[in-house]
Amino acid sequence: MSRFLGEIRQLGYVVPDIEEAMEYWSTTMGVGPWYYNPRVPIEDYRYDGQSYDVHNSVALANSGYVQVELIQTRNDAPSMYRDFTQAGNVGLQHVAYWTENFDADLALMESKGFKVKMSGKVGDNGRFVYFDKEMHPGTVIELSEVVGPKGRLFKSIYEASIDWDGSDPIRPFPSLSEI
Repeated sequence: MSRFLGEIRQLGYVVPDIEEAMEYWSTTMGVGPWYYNPRVPIEDYRYDGQSYDVHNSVALANSGYVQVELIQTRNDAPSMYRDFTQAGNVGLQHVAYWTENFDADLALMESKGFKVKMSGKVGDNGRFVYFDKEMHPGTVIELSEVVGPKGRLFKSIYEASIDWDGSDPIRPFPSLSEI
């Protein structure tokens, strides 16, 4: 457990083929079911302070309390995911801490010298930031707000993983407005 932000709640993997990765994780690793969104609705996206229109596909599943995120970039907009692949990396790109006190936790990390490199929002009260400090190749820290619909989505993904029997391994993301 981090003495700053609590438990690591998510491992984010950047992959070249998200469908192949979901198949591997569900069949070989036994992790699922996967909730797949071919285009994540990111609002207020910024990279190095500049606004861009990103197109990322994401799949989420849990293994116990840890969520596994698979990410495939679909356009050439600047992002830390793109930087990661352009550096020749595939695999673990970030670890995420979830927070219900986003502003306070962001201020804490900034007071420790962390700087925001990438940020955005997924639904109401679903802000996220990635910090610029990297460890073994390319892995960074994400701080993810889980107060609103995104937090309820994450809880439902965890609940679906409990006693998952392998059936229906890939499922669509529910609409955040309906959660």
